[in-house]
Amino acid sequence: MEVLQIKDLSFRYPGEEKRALEEISFSVRDGEFLVICGESGCGKSTLLRLLKRELSPFGEVSGEILYHDTPLSELCERTAAAEIGFVLQNPESQIVTDTVWHELAFGLESLGLDTQSIRRRVAEMASYFGIEEWFYRKTAELSGGQKQLLNLASIMAMQPEILLLDEPTAQLDPIAATNFIGTLQKLNRDLGITILLVEHRLEEVFAIADRVFFMEQGRLTFDDCPKRIGAYLKQHPSHPMYEALPSATRIFNLLGEEGECPITVREGRDFITRNYRNEEDTLELSPYIHREEKKAELKEVWFRYGKSLPDVVKGVSLCVYEGEHFCILGGNGAGKTTLLGILAGILKAYRGKVWTNGKMALLPQNPATLFLGKTVREDLQEACELMEYTSAEAERRIAEILERLGIGHLQKMHPYDLSGGEQQKAALAKMMLLKPEILLLDEPTKGMDAGAKQTLSQILNEWKEKGGTILTVTHDVEFAAREADRCGMFFAGELVSTDTPTKFFTKNHFYTTAANRISRGYYKNTIRCEEVAKLCRQNGRKAGEKDA
Repeated sequence: MEVLQIKDLSFRYPGEEKRALEEISFSVRDGEFLVICGESGCGKSTLLRLLKRELSPFGEVSGEILYHDTPLSELCERTAAAEIGFVLQNPESQIVTDTVWHELAFGLESLGLDTQSIRRRVAEMASYFGIEEWFYRKTAELSGGQKQLLNLASIMAMQPEILLLDEPTAQLDPIAATNFIGTLQKLNRDLGITILLVEHRLEEVFAIADRVFFMEQGRLTFDDCPKRIGAYLKQHPSHPMYEALPSATRIFNLLGEEGECPITVREGRDFITRNYRNEEDTLELSPYIHREEKKAELKEVWFRYGKSLPDVVKGVSLCVYEGEHFCILGGNGAGKTTLLGILAGILKAYRGKVWTNGKMALLPQNPATLFLGKTVREDLQEACELMEYTSAEAERRIAEILERLGIGHLQKMHPYDLSGGEQQKAALAKMMLLKPEILLLDEPTKGMDAGAKQTLSQILNEWKEKGGTILTVTHDVEFAAREADRCGMFFAGELVSTDTPTKFFTKNHFYTTAANRISRGYYKNTIRCEEVAKLCRQNGRKAGEKDA
């Protein structure tokens, strides 16, 4: 039975010549799990919001959206609100009350349910999602993972038929993200909830999706099972989304294999161990030698947000050198963002020494806080005025950074109208115009597609080669494994471990890459797909073996 039908759906934002969506048509069967992917700005979020009447963007719409054969616009308010649930990217933006229990009850109260029904549903959802231990806590005290789980539980309390989720794991640490995706799978499998998920983290969601939608420039260009998108993108290896494929698929393609590709860690591991030898099982490492000049240093730094509150940063010591990219990983609420605030001078430690050598710029977790102008270009011009560039120099620098980041087409748009990934790029452009010596980045890849991450990496590497220093807080393990010179694990306010990426990630089970999980115990020192493929080629195929 089809629960959703979209027919020739097109959409144009006010004042824009180009449509954000172009004649999108598809149907969704009851109980399906669909993943929608594509580059930032391709129309994924716009499509999803048009399916939730209360969140539909303002603009010119044509085509039809049918829910159980009824036009979305004709649904009664109760049905539209309760039966089509929506989870936003930012956990903070969806919470409306001050306590967990009240947040769970809020939607039910809005629907006018009686007290007994509300209490029963709230208790059921709290039990199902494991919320009992923090049921009476303030929502402001929750970690990012807990807030997103609460958002999902609050929606589920209204017993929706469809769940729409717009990059719900973008701000979650790897463990919280895995748990959240596991919960979605459980809801789909156990309760038959229909799920449409917009996501850039494809490593885990491909394995549980029934279908994958691939969007390009407002159009739906691929609609098939996950195992076939690898073959589709293999024909276009330079495509920006190629690097977004699951690691098992990328290794398969790097080795030039044909046929149905593996998509899970287990399938990738099985493919390698069945088909490739491991006599030469170790990848040789080059030693990492940092430059001598220090650019930022913390010595025994302690910080708390109030005298009567617990310490958030506890005796942290850290040194970052010129031309180095240092990545800090750790769970939501561990104190990573606070540490950046201390380095940037926004927060003052009550004990310890904070020292920096050079001009700093901080790209915050929420890039929207940096925007002051009505358009992206106005914001960039504001940065140029701060640097006292001449008019000609400002024009040249703005043109260069817009082209470099591929956001020239966004310069006339209001920053708040951009997608999450586009906001990240616009904010980075503003930071780079300030010509800092030390760049502090808080979740810089949040909401970015694979192509945008590659562009970011190229810019950071070029800037680093000129002596720039980078300290990044990130949940993006794959980004850290590829770009960092050193990595640190932050836990409960302390920097508990630092090492080079290979040594750091090969010793972890959860804070590690999919490529390392695939090759662990079979090959050593492999944390990237290219490294796994390299050892496979060096060892060659097993005699008489040919992958089926």
